[in-house]
Amino acid sequence: MSIKATVGFVLGALALAVWLPGASVFAQSEKTHKVAIQVNQNDKAVMNLALNNVKNIIGYYNAKGEEVTIEVVTYGPGLHMLRSDTSPVKDRIVPMSLEHRNVTFVACANTQASQSKAEGKNVPIMSEAKVMPSGVVRLMELQEQGYAYIRP
Repeated sequence: MSIKATVGFVLGALALAVWLPGASVFAQSEKTHKVAIQVNQNDKAVMNLALNNVKNIIGYYNAKGEEVTIEVVTYGPGLHMLRSDTSPVKDRIVPMSLEHRNVTFVACANTQASQSKAEGKNVPIMSEAKVMPSGVVRLMELQEQGYAYIRP
């Protein structure tokens, strides 16, 4: 093959690579990192550790210019983290949820119902939280979607 033909072939291949979505040799990775953090203890230190993990993960990937999606899933005694009447870390969750659109706080509806029955009153959940039918099922679904799993 002549030099002219080789150059033409290479230029054609580069043009095709740029034209094909996801095939460009110049494209940077568009991967979004995904992390699920479990909280199932009514322990302020564990809750603060989980929130510190969220803060550190966001800081790490922001410094690299990469996206990260985080779900903090609470169930069992850990639901207290997201209860508006008993959360010992409410003052950290409110600004964190406002500042970081890719952070979701999940409250287990099964646990909420159990605690409501045991306490004889409605258990209020913070407005920053999303109530899901089952915390443990949500963790399973996230892992099936490729989320890393952390339990502080």
